Amino acid sequence: MTIETLTDLFEHTLKDIYYAEKQVRKALPTLAARADDEALTEAFDWHLKEADGKIGRLESAFAHLGKPAAGETCPAIDGIIDETHELIGEVTDADTLDAALIAAAQAIAHYGITRYGTLCVWAEELGHADIRNLLEESLSHEKDFDSSLSHLAEKRLNAEAKKAA
Repeated sequence: MTIETLTDLFEHTLKDIYYAEKQVRKALPTLAARADDEALTEAFDWHLKEADGKIGRLESAFAHLGKPAAGETCPAIDGIIDETHELIGEVTDADTLDAALIAAAQAIAHYGITRYGTLCVWAEELGHADIRNLLEESLSHEKDFDSSLSHLAEKRLNAEAKKAA
């Protein structure tokens, strides 16, 4: 796809995050299954349910544009997910793995935050208030997930992982 205008860039980035959300949707069950801490497993399960909502909102955004919902390969999210799977295979201590899973999940969430934040601004610039509202809801969910992971890490899980050091 040739990108010449902000509209082109907006549509390209929508395809990017659509692909990313579908890849995250596939990866989350593995993260949940590997988590030792019950609260962390619940956070992953919650985010998995939210992933379906984010995908649906993106499909609605494409519909508002009169375009088919389609993804475009995103090497950034593929790299983050690949690194996550490698890390899962390397960490042997359950508490340390929980800390690693939080870090990996936050890398995924931060990617989503950057994409949704940018898309919200561009939607506004392009006069797509309806799409901006959809994207802002997804942005809010990404921020909530990141915050809940930080809370788990800072209040308990990092300290438990430290004991293994």
